[in-house]
Amino acid sequence: MKKTVISVILTFCLLLSLAGCFAVHTDIPGTTDADGQTGETTPAPAATDAADGTEAESQPEGDTTAAPDTEASTEAPTEAPASNTEETVRQVMARMTLEEKVAQMFFVTPEQLTGISGYATVAGETTRQAFASIPVGGVIYFAGNLQSTDQVKALLAGMREISVTRLGVPVFLGVDEEGGTVARISGTGKFGIAAIPNMSAVGASGDPEQARAIGKQIGGYLAELGFNVDFAPDTDVLSNPANTVVKYRSFGSDGDLVAAFARAYTEGLQSMGVRGCYKHFPGHGATAEDSHEGFAISPRTKDGLWENDLKPFMDGVRFGVPFIMSGHISLPNAVKENVPASLSYEMVTGLLRSEMRYGGIIITDALNMGAVTQNFGQDEAAVLAVKAGNDMLLCPPDLSVAYNAVLSAVRSGEISPDRIDQSVERILREKLK
Repeated sequence: MKKTVISVILTFCLLLSLAGCFAVHTDIPGTTDADGQTGETTPAPAATDAADGTEAESQPEGDTTAAPDTEASTEAPTEAPASNTEETVRQVMARMTLEEKVAQMFFVTPEQLTGISGYATVAGETTRQAFASIPVGGVIYFAGNLQSTDQVKALLAGMREISVTRLGVPVFLGVDEEGGTVARISGTGKFGIAAIPNMSAVGASGDPEQARAIGKQIGGYLAELGFNVDFAPDTDVLSNPANTVVKYRSFGSDGDLVAAFARAYTEGLQSMGVRGCYKHFPGHGATAEDSHEGFAISPRTKDGLWENDLKPFMDGVRFGVPFIMSGHISLPNAVKENVPASLSYEMVTGLLRSEMRYGGIIITDALNMGAVTQNFGQDEAAVLAVKAGNDMLLCPPDLSVAYNAVLSAVRSGEISPDRIDQSVERILREKLK
């Protein structure tokens, strides 16, 4: 009897010991969750635009039940999954009015926004009230707006705060800072930054790393000041020696060379957190005229464009340049429409968006340039630009006229609300990355 009692007691202790070991094992970090998946998850791939500009079909969402707390799951990811950006875009779109969406499609000077004369050098109450009425998607600054390092930092910080307070999303803050002949900061004597060589000289060096270094330098001082968009580099292929518009701004006359140098420049720029913009689609290098003054005509056929002019733009599409600027270039041998490329559905939607499958933001060249103002009314040009497929309209002569023209076209059914949504989704997606 005594031996039996002892045996039972020993067996009971052994079972308790085994149960304790099992309990310790189930607390080991990194084991699978209840649904059989490990605690670590892989971010979903980013959605991309389809050729027609609509959002690509998203993948079905998985179980949203929270996973048990483990050592692995407590670590914050270094980068938010792409699906978070898409969800934020949907949430912002859902709360925006039609008026706010249309306003996001404009990229204007502070003077065009506020209606003041002279150059705006602060973002104060006048700017706040103007932005409250028409909350534009971007503001571009010129040399007259930029007086000193501290002044520019305050100006841009003020504009950024106004946008976030009004809409809950940032504003694009842009500048033309190519280097060389087109520079609002370097070489002006106001910022302690020496002049940067012309891109024609950089291309002639044969070394794309020079372009990368210049892009990084420009991106560095622009980011420090508060800019997040640089309308650079010029990706025109200079095939007409008589062309004076892009003669010193282009990297050269060979499409492959321009593509390589433009990519290096842009990678340098964007490594510092400043977005680049390829311009002037589909290529200003074969023209003789200046589109600032009137029509600039390219003799290229569509096949001719593919042979050289489009090479840099196609390379930009491949690596995902955030902006491409449509130029005010007429191409009578390439398209049926007798309008500049910037206002042409064949060029913007047919070629760039569909054939070349560009999913980023397409922005017009400045709509206050002679090629547009001498041939189209302000309201007509704005509506044509949207119908052509541009996502953003740069510098219309009168923001109120252009803005209300697009609004009226949507309300009348000439432009569909879905067409507006496609552009605004692209704009927000880039802003909220």
